[in-house]
Amino acid sequence: MRRRIAAWLHGLFEVSLLAKGLFSAGEALSGLALLLTHKAEIVALVNRLTWHELLQDSKDPLANYLLGLAQHLSLATQHFYALYLLSHGVLKLGVVVLLARGVRWAYPLAIVLLSGFCAYQIYLWTLEHAPMMLALTALDLLVIALTWREWRVVSGTVAAA
Repeated sequence: MRRRIAAWLHGLFEVSLLAKGLFSAGEALSGLALLLTHKAEIVALVNRLTWHELLQDSKDPLANYLLGLAQHLSLATQHFYALYLLSHGVLKLGVVVLLARGVRWAYPLAIVLLSGFCAYQIYLWTLEHAPMMLALTALDLLVIALTWREWRVVSGTVAAA
């Protein structure tokens, strides 16, 4: 039974690494795209994505919110989010690669890095109350717990699967 739980936790760790890796790559690519895209192109894209909904319901709150967000996006805000997504994605992707390769010093690094991101995401949540920040934080906390366990397995302080 213990071996089954240990194997399941290790599998969950590997799946979380894959999910984190894919999400981190998406973040990095989104940041790069945001950095290289002009505001007019962003507004045009949001217009294309929302026009059908606004034709059906001109008062649609989500479509109007997204359109207003795109139209009032400042260059400073665009660059902040672009650099945040790019750096966040690249850092996490690097740690995921190191963890997948079993590099021992990457385990505590991942725990510290993800803890820092959790703290920042909670700070952002207190400002904006965006549920996505809580979801990202919950995922990061799960990955921290699994990384902690894997580190203990790699260090020989807990039984492996």
